[in-house]
Amino acid sequence: MKLSVLPKIELHCHLDGSLRPETVIDIAKREGISIPSFDLEEIQRELTAPIECESLDEYLKKFALPNLVMQSQENLRRISFELLEDAAQENVKYMEVRFAPLLHTKKGLDVEVIIQSVLDGMKDAEDQYDIKGNLILSCMRTMSVDHAFEVVEKGKKFLGKGVVAIDLCASEEEGFCRIFEAPIRLAKEYGYRVTIHAGETGIGTNVLEAVKLLGAERIGHGVFIKDCDEAYHIVKEQQVVLEMCPTSNVQTKAVNNFREHPIYNFHKDGIKVTINTDNRTVSATNMLNECNLIFNEFNMSLEDYKQIYLNSVEACFAELETKEMLKKYI
Repeated sequence: MKLSVLPKIELHCHLDGSLRPETVIDIAKREGISIPSFDLEEIQRELTAPIECESLDEYLKKFALPNLVMQSQENLRRISFELLEDAAQENVKYMEVRFAPLLHTKKGLDVEVIIQSVLDGMKDAEDQYDIKGNLILSCMRTMSVDHAFEVVEKGKKFLGKGVVAIDLCASEEEGFCRIFEAPIRLAKEYGYRVTIHAGETGIGTNVLEAVKLLGAERIGHGVFIKDCDEAYHIVKEQQVVLEMCPTSNVQTKAVNNFREHPIYNFHKDGIKVTINTDNRTVSATNMLNECNLIFNEFNMSLEDYKQIYLNSVEACFAELETKEMLKKYI
């Protein structure tokens, strides 16, 4: 099975984890931004988490450098364009990009301007390549509830214009869903779809609460439902879709190695799984690499691939017309 020629869909990709190292250097030189080096290999190392990462928190440290060069309209537009351009080369036909707008206000940009800049970059790529994209707004769990409300309110005007969903991300603590119930409830009233990072570290009950308290339609990662029967049951019974990111999960020690990843067992048991990169640069990966890893590791078939692709079509937050188009590719 030649995976390179097959169409792909990516539902879980962070903008600030997917910068080209060359772009980081170029922007830093042009704008006089202090970075550790202007050597390409050195910056590549600075941006990439080792496979021997000790934890999710160590992995997340790799996002500090990218954010230094993501503080202007021009740069956000360029970086968004380049992400979709790179994905199009892998035969990705549709992707949902997520980012936390409040991380890009350090030089005074308004949140609405930040969101529009990313949407503009994505539209530039759509105009040049056979790819379609939508945007997910992430609220940082390390920030206050008021900040989450701010993202929900500022993003509201872009619903139906490229913004499709709300997300909670960053370091995962037990019980975080209870803290953010109110802003997520408001987001749903406005028309945002809901995907929540949960069960990425060893806390399966967070997945349960993400579904029950926040109404999550999709879960980012969800690895640890394997250790929580109630969470496993609700995900399976309600057909909540898991956005799984194999390389990232090995790096953050959600699993020890690819062989131990539960994606294949979940898939065979009728849980809807999808394959994603999480962060292309931080994890030194792309969609072709992630698909190859999983399909080779578990000797999966073309039928498995088609089912996972169709899971992604059904789970994506695109309009019906786009979904019908994506089905035709396979």
